[in-house]
Amino acid sequence: MIDTILFDLDGTLIDSSEGIIKSALYALEYYGIHEQDTGKLYRFIGPPLSESFEKYYGFSPERAYEAVEKYRERYNKTGIFECRLYPGVEQCIRLLRERGYRIGMASSKPEVSCKRILEHFGILELFDDVTGATFDGRRDKKSQILEEVMRRWSDIPRESMCLVGDTEFDAAGAAELGIFCIAVSYGFGDVEEMKKTGIIGVCDSMEELPGLLAGLPGKAGY
Repeated sequence: MIDTILFDLDGTLIDSSEGIIKSALYALEYYGIHEQDTGKLYRFIGPPLSESFEKYYGFSPERAYEAVEKYRERYNKTGIFECRLYPGVEQCIRLLRERGYRIGMASSKPEVSCKRILEHFGILELFDDVTGATFDGRRDKKSQILEEVMRRWSDIPRESMCLVGDTEFDAAGAAELGIFCIAVSYGFGDVEEMKKTGIIGVCDSMEELPGLLAGLPGKAGY
């Protein structure tokens, strides 16, 4: 029975595209790269930033690490709050808490940034714990984030956990660790790609999540 819900942040609880894209542009321009098609920068949302600089712009690991630092130069001052909560987020989390679910966060965004954003929107207190990446890159992949969640919550069996996310990185990380995953269709990823990895449901809005969880026989309850 699922009794612990882990939320991804970007593309699941918040639309963070403006801040991430502007900060990625800032970093690329520092290296003389003037990206005209900002649509390509949506690829920076989800995976670790260093991987995106390496994969899409041919940066070496060392240069990618430097580019992430340049990205954060803008993001930590301005970009972090260039975002908005998706409709129904606070109401959904409050309802799940009322129904007895434990609420956590598992994001590849730095943990400090996750907490700042949740505090900015006045919902930090709704989370029993917030787990994110480290600034030094030791923990940034979704599987590593989930491993840290399970280390902190070692008393909770993984089969009672469910990650709610919007990209194949969420689905793959959950599958690797043997926990359930629910996809949201309104984020930055591709639900069809997530289905290939294995998910137990899809939400078209955050308002649908409590009903979806309640309707999973043998997997959820309250």
